[in-house]
Amino acid sequence: MEHKTLNLKLRVWRQSDSNTQGGFVTYDANNISTEMSFLEMFDVLNEKLINEGNDPIAFDHDCREGICGMCSMYINGRAHGPWAGTTTCQLHMRAFNDGETITVEPWRAQAFPVIKDLVVDRSAFDRIQQAGGYISVNTGNAQDGNSIPINKHDADLSFAAAACIGCGACVAACKNSSAMLFTSAKVSQYALLPQGGPERKTRVLNMLNQMDKEGFGSCTNTGACEAECPKEISISNIARLNREFLNAQFSL
Repeated sequence: MEHKTLNLKLRVWRQSDSNTQGGFVTYDANNISTEMSFLEMFDVLNEKLINEGNDPIAFDHDCREGICGMCSMYINGRAHGPWAGTTTCQLHMRAFNDGETITVEPWRAQAFPVIKDLVVDRSAFDRIQQAGGYISVNTGNAQDGNSIPINKHDADLSFAAAACIGCGACVAACKNSSAMLFTSAKVSQYALLPQGGPERKTRVLNMLNQMDKEGFGSCTNTGACEAECPKEISISNIARLNREFLNAQFSL
């Protein structure tokens, strides 16, 4: 079966570093197979640029399986592009039409400074995680799987929260560049389990304090974060984080 091909125009944000003014540059991308992933299309474009003696477009990627959260591209005004519940590496070119102009930008957030072109520094998420995203456990042999009974409903909710890959799409989609969906997912995955009990109060206070230090905006509950999250993390986690925060404050 012959694959359909596309001729496209790409408006790509080029910026040499965080201290340099960036801007859009338009490229022609011709004979692009509809079966290519979006990142494979960028690979083809970069090969063309290198062969022409030009600097290739810098973009972040690793697993290309929708797991690592690194492929952070803002495509035609949407984080990770037009498909719901999909990372950029899982987006395929059949989502676009022949002759279309595609605009590609990096995440836009004060807490995510541009490193180069489409690559941003998301280490702010790492620091939020380090502030409280852990549990205290005793070393030694692993406990039996059924030694700590956990309600299945809570276990399922915890697993769903833990599915967050920290890509930053929630921040990119939010008009305030809020990190509440990410932070609430990391708080929730422990708050729902007994293993998260020892640090329960300090965890939410420390992680929210770090989130504010990083310069993320406030949450105004527009729901854009949930709509654009490639792992479809629920904003109900934000409500849980707020309850955890209030309980921690009143318990001090």
